[in-house]
Amino acid sequence: MNYDLKFVPYSKNMFNKLKARWGVNGLGLVLILCTFAIGGSLSGFLAKKVMLLMTIESGWYYLPLYVLIVSLLWPICVISVSVLFGQFGFFSKYLQKMGARMGFLKAKSSVKSHS
Repeated sequence: MNYDLKFVPYSKNMFNKLKARWGVNGLGLVLILCTFAIGGSLSGFLAKKVMLLMTIESGWYYLPLYVLIVSLLWPICVISVSVLFGQFGFFSKYLQKMGARMGFLKAKSSVKSHS
């Protein structure tokens, strides 16, 4: 079989950049990516179950409500899965940064005062 593998150098470069940015090794990167994937899928699965419990199966409000529920469940699912994969430290910092950027949490200042 003849596979077109032109993407391999680009994906290798992308993964190396992620490892450097997050300060992890290859196994750590795999565990983090698995946590993102499983946590995201779990939040979508649970959101559908919540929608069924609320007997919402269609209507103009289905999609906005589904997105809202997924958005609320995602951090809970990701942090729960991160415990199982031993990545709690990474994801607790990640979620704190995300919360600060979105304005939900106060950002920790890393700038030292000159007094």
